[in-house]
Amino acid sequence: MPDWDVDLFSKPKTPEEKALSVTQLLRRMKNLLEVQIGETWVEGEVSNLRKQGSGHWYFSLKDEGAQISCAMFGARSRSGSDALVDGAKVRVFAEASVYEARGQLQIIVKKAELAGAGDLQARFEALKRKLHAEGLFDSDRKKPIPTYPRTIGLITSGTGAALQDMLNVLTRLHPR
Repeated sequence: MPDWDVDLFSKPKTPEEKALSVTQLLRRMKNLLEVQIGETWVEGEVSNLRKQGSGHWYFSLKDEGAQISCAMFGARSRSGSDALVDGAKVRVFAEASVYEARGQLQIIVKKAELAGAGDLQARFEALKRKLHAEGLFDSDRKKPIPTYPRTIGLITSGTGAALQDMLNVLTRLHPR
């Protein structure tokens, strides 16, 4: 049983106090999340849906203020297949967790259901329709891309290496 009385975020009392390994810290964080939050319903919009050959599905669930990585494993992914499409607004029943290999906060989805049209995707599609109606996507408005750029803008610090990096790449790609 994990030691739940440990304060993960206090400073060591002495320099000699044993430090946690990265794995130990992440495992404790994962245990705390799973116990404190457990399983809950989360609502958001699906984006970046990736279906793996293994049957696992990975995607992001987002709203206007934040996003979280999601994993749906094996047979569970088939049960939520109607609801999970990019841009769909969904409700998922999931468990908060940490993917220890990357130290990444995620939720493990156990069930997904459609919750309506996605607001973010709907606004994006509405903007595309508006711009299309204004003729901004018409081929006669498009300008050909020049073979070589005549002007390049670079914003960097005066002491940064970005300018020299860019000049080196340009010289390598387009020698005189």
